[in-house]
Amino acid sequence: KDITTGAQSTKHGVHRGMSSVTIPPPACMLRPLEAPFRYLFGPGPSNVPPRVLAAGGRPIIGHMHSEMFGIMNDIKKGIQYAFQTSNNMTLAMSGSGHTAMECALFNIVEPGESVLVAINGIWGERVAEISERMGAKVHTLVKTPGGHFTNAEIEQALAKHKPVLFFLTHGESSAGLVHPVDGVGDICHKYNCLLLVDSVASLGAAPLLMDQQNIDILYTGSQKALNAPPGTAPISFSERACHKMFNRKAKPVSYLLDMTHLSNYWGNDGKPERTYHHTGPVSGFFALRESLAILAETGLENSWKHHTEVAEYFWKGLEDLGLKLFIKDKDLRLPSVTTIAIPEGYNWKELLAYIMKHHRIEFTGGLGPSVGMLLRIGLMGYNCNKANAAMALAALEDALKQCRMSKA
Repeated sequence: KDITTGAQSTKHGVHRGMSSVTIPPPACMLRPLEAPFRYLFGPGPSNVPPRVLAAGGRPIIGHMHSEMFGIMNDIKKGIQYAFQTSNNMTLAMSGSGHTAMECALFNIVEPGESVLVAINGIWGERVAEISERMGAKVHTLVKTPGGHFTNAEIEQALAKHKPVLFFLTHGESSAGLVHPVDGVGDICHKYNCLLLVDSVASLGAAPLLMDQQNIDILYTGSQKALNAPPGTAPISFSERACHKMFNRKAKPVSYLLDMTHLSNYWGNDGKPERTYHHTGPVSGFFALRESLAILAETGLENSWKHHTEVAEYFWKGLEDLGLKLFIKDKDLRLPSVTTIAIPEGYNWKELLAYIMKHHRIEFTGGLGPSVGMLLRIGLMGYNCNKANAAMALAALEDALKQCRMSKA
């Protein structure tokens, strides 16, 4: 008898022994799936429009079928439009925005190389930690949540640390800040450094022009203003970034995120055939393509203008309620995610719980270094309209009246 498998050998061959099942089917799995409807007015994910839900619900096709490659080609063109880039090395990661973040770092940076990270919220903190884990020499520029960096400060740090890569968050959702990008790419290239920008919370809501602003690597997520379900992450690499990426001394630490394989899977390496690397999220790609189609039909400029108009309407409503916006400078406020200082005398967790219970609306508190400092309200993509802004204001007004002010 084979002790490891439970199989018994006989002169007639091997018979598999049938062990009895000892763990019964869980009761929860014998009930139908239930998921409540909620107004997702937090920093993401957003509510998904019916058209995108329908696209994600189409029958599955094979991830290596020619029709799938055609859809991936469409996605690539849609991302090039959304990013305003002609970069050939443009694709969507199979995973969330964090997947794109790690893909950029793993492929561009080698152990021992110097990296400069601008930290004014949680996303810079994450990039610094990932870079440290992979053995980079990490240098940081740090400001409190809501702070931003001048080009002079960035240039001084680049001259001092001579990094191969500089990271900047365009839409810092943990603070509600949209960071100026003009001129940063030029400064980076002056010091032979690549510019990596996170636009997960800002893409489609605030102006960003990859090629014109000399951004070398840009990524975003599917679940914010793009309005697809979470799980896919557009990313693009400039020719400068590709030269660094494909002339490494050692292979990237991650096989899944290795761009030598992904560039072939996305048809970006010029080879006549695409070979198997991993099984892409077929339904996720269907949904992403549809969301990019909606952005193309709307037009980038119209999308930026619409988000700004709704945000300004919302900001005025908040001030009329006596609330203080966390980002004082209007030009630095992220149109997609508004942050307000926690109203004095209130327990912020109690306010959020009341609004969820009585209005089915999700707002959130701070994240990372901004926890306990602010509330975050997102109106982006499909959710971005004045009716939803009015609904959010009414829920806040109700909560301020009904929740008891603490004596603290």
